[in-house]
Order: sequence, then C-alpha cells, then structure tokens
Amino acid sequence: MAKQEEIRVPDIGDFNDVEVIEVLVAVGDTVTEEQSLITLESDKASLEVPAPRAGRVIELKLAIGDRVAEGAPLLVLEVDEAPAESVASAPASSSVATEILVPDIGDFDDVEVIEVLVAVGDTVVEEQSLITLESDKASLEVPAPRAGRVIELRLAIGDRVSEGALILLLEPAGGAVAAPAPPPAEAATAAVTPAPAEPARAVPRDAPLPAVEKQGFRRAHASPGVRRFARELGADLGRIDGSGPKGRVLKEDVKSWVKKTLSAGAPAVGPASGAGIPPIPEVDFSQFGDIERVDLPRIKRLTGPHLLRAWLNLPMVTHHDEADITAMEAFGKSLKAEAEQRGVRVTALVFIMKAVVDALRAYPQFNAALSVDGQQLIYKKYFNVGIAVDTPNGLVVPVIRGVDGKSLFDLSAELAELSGKARDGKLGPADMQGGCISISSLGGIGGTAFSPIVNAPEVAILGVTRSRMQPVWDGSAFIPRLMLPLDLTYDHRVIDGAAAARFCARLCQTLGDIRRLLL
Repeated sequence: MAKQEEIRVPDIGDFNDVEVIEVLVAVGDTVTEEQSLITLESDKASLEVPAPRAGRVIELKLAIGDRVAEGAPLLVLEVDEAPAESVASAPASSSVATEILVPDIGDFDDVEVIEVLVAVGDTVVEEQSLITLESDKASLEVPAPRAGRVIELRLAIGDRVSEGALILLLEPAGGAVAAPAPPPAEAATAAVTPAPAEPARAVPRDAPLPAVEKQGFRRAHASPGVRRFARELGADLGRIDGSGPKGRVLKEDVKSWVKKTLSAGAPAVGPASGAGIPPIPEVDFSQFGDIERVDLPRIKRLTGPHLLRAWLNLPMVTHHDEADITAMEAFGKSLKAEAEQRGVRVTALVFIMKAVVDALRAYPQFNAALSVDGQQLIYKKYFNVGIAVDTPNGLVVPVIRGVDGKSLFDLSAELAELSGKARDGKLGPADMQGGCISISSLGGIGGTAFSPIVNAPEVAILGVTRSRMQPVWDGSAFIPRLMLPLDLTYDHRVIDGAAAARFCARLCQTLGDIRRLLL
C-alpha cells in the first residue's frame, strides 16, 4: 500500500536562506534511505540533504537557485507501508540484541583497552563513548553507533583488540525489535508506517552534543554515509580537508585523517585542546560595500604556510639593540670609488653579513639546527647567510654561501645578482636553501624596530631598520653618532636571553669597529 509523504529540509544548523546549488534527483527516480537529494551552500560551506526513507519521487518542490531554510518543502515521495496486520503479527517479546564491534581504526592492530566507560544495565545514547583504546601514540574513544541498553560486556580493561572485535551486546532502545534489514529490493515494501522524518540523522537539539558534533562537523561538505562513518570513529569532519569534487570529504579522507592523528600522537576525539586553533570566521565583505577579489601571489601562497608553521612551533623571543656604525659608514664611503670601478655598490648590508659570521663563530649555537625529536643540536661548520628580498610578488630569501671566505666586493656583486634574480622571479630552489641565519633589512624603507619571524629550521634571524643620527653621551658631552637598530629573534628552545644579549653585544662591537674582523 503506497502513500505520499512531503519531505522537508531538515535541521541545517544556524543557517537561513541557504541557496540550492544542486538537485540530485528527478521526478520518477527511485531513491534509497540516506541517498542525497539536494546540495545546499551557504557563504561558508556546502551540505547534502539525504532522503529520510526510501521511495519514488513524484514531485519536486524546489529548483537550483532557490533559497531555503529548515522546514521548507523539498519534494513529495511515494513510499510503501506494510499492512497494519503485519505489524500486529510481530511477537512483542522478540527483542534482539545488537553486537557492537570495534570500527575501522586505521592501520592499528592489537590496541589496548584502557577504559570501559559503561556497565551492564546502563542505557546509552547514540554517540556516547563506550571504551577508550590506546596505541603507543594516542588514545581513541569508540562511540555507540545507536542508542540502547547494555546487556553484556565482551571485553575488559587490559584486553587488546583490533577492528571487528566484539565490544558488547546492546538491546535496542525501548526493547524494540531489531529485525534484520530487508534486502534492497524489498526495503520499500517491508517498511512499517513511517515515523516522523529524522532529517540527516542529526543529533536532537535537546540531547547533549557529542564531542565531535561541533559547528565544523555540521557545516562540512560530506555525504550522510561519510558523516556516519566519521561519527563512528569520533573524527571531526570540520578539521578534515576533502579531496572530492567541490572539496567534498570522502571516506578515504576520514581514514587518512584518523591514521595521521593517531600517528602524530594527538587525540582523535574530544574538544580542541590548547593546540587546537579555531579558524577565523569568513565574512561577506560585499555587504558593507564594493569589493574586488585578487589571487594571492604564488610566493605568498607558498611562504605563508611555512611562516605559520614556524610561528606555531617555535617559542620566539626578540632582543633589541643598537650599534654605533659611524666609523663603518665612513669606511664604506671611502670604498665608493673602488667599488664603482668594479661595477658594484658597497652597502651597509655586506658589513653586517661579515659581522654576523664573526658572531656565529663566537657563539656556534646560533649556527645550529634542532633535530626533529628535539633531543640534539646539529652544528653547522659552514657560514651561509640568507637575505630577505622584497619583490613585487612577495618576500623571498636567497642564500649567499661561504660568506666567511668572500670579500666585501664579492658579497656586493653576489648580493646584487641574487636580488635581481629574485625580483625577476628567476630564483631556483637551490638558491634559497642551506642558510644558517637570515637577515631582514628594512633600512631602505624606514622603521625603528620590528620582530622578524625565524626562518625555520634556522634558530635565529636578524632584523635591521633605518639608521639615524642620535646624541650619545661620551662621559663628558653629547656627540652625534649614527646608530643602527638591530632586532634579533631567536628560538628559545635553543637560545636563551643571555646568549642573545651576548650575540648582539658582539655584533654591535664589530660593527662599531669594523677592524675587529681582521683579528
């Protein structure tokens, strides 16, 4: 016996007036339960709406481009219902227990059970944690795939399990019959009188949300089957990058994320810890006025993640100092004629490079790198200096090698050549590798101080801003001196404040009397 049922848009979170970007079925199509019907897209995410039950589409109530909210008519579905007497004939006492198994936990076998979070007789809700598993790298809670009452536990603390191991027997909620699912061809005819629509199998608003059912989970672009799979593993869809069309999260993406999370030693479930950084919400700026979208230059797209990684992983501190470069400036001017004959221009930067190498020799921990496990320092026996170059497309850092063995004129020529290649976009990967320390100079632009970001895996970077004449007390009078601001940012895991102060003192001493490079 067939009946018609109007299917409406389910609870889609705190979204109203959401655009329909895809209609995935047509009139006459036969759909199965959980099959996607339409795709909605807000300014932040896409969401597929599944069919709450099987049936045949006899009327569509919306089209691509329509804007809908929760409760809007979606389509009319013709569903079959079993005769009432077939329901009455089912024995009331035929409640069947369901076996709850360990779901797919990636490439992990023989994982220890460290907590059993329920007991025989407990009533559990869908997504409630049942047990906690622990590998040698991370812990993972296994949630209940459905509600019910625990009638038997099949494991205990200390047991070691793998995918498919039996956790417990669950009596369906209310002692309802848990009859085996009918074959797909008979699913429509075997269904009893349909209950009210259970849209997208969302957690009811009045029920406590599980740890992973956050805004990011609800807004993620994924099919109902993938959402169910992610909930079984306790994976947060809001933190998984999708590899499918339009960024859709696939089952393989969920598996990869779980494996990566367990291998990295981070918990796969539960709310974000101190290391979990909430994303900046997207804003529709067009609502405030005219806007223009321009692609971020490729250099900035590539360097941005590197800078963010360094910022998040390195405890960075910046030490500020000033060097008296009055004599150095005079010496540089005296070289102007000879430099012109050689076709180069000697700037303060080449003197700074030489002084930095002298300080690296005196304090070798600045010419080192920290091993990945954080247990060893790797000292470098060479002196390569990276120079940050401003280009129309963004900042790049070519590396000048063997600074200790080159003259001021050699360094000036090489610096001019690399800077030209950087501005023309002709630097190769080899030109930007192998640095020991970097220098970022804003002297040609201005400023009094700044805090540069360490170019990891280096452990320090020197910032330089514009020099200026200042009155300096010499013990009896104020005299005008050309002072150069220096800003040394360092990785505090390797370098402490006292070492940074000594490094800068050495640097200032050398720049104050450039003859010290001959010692």
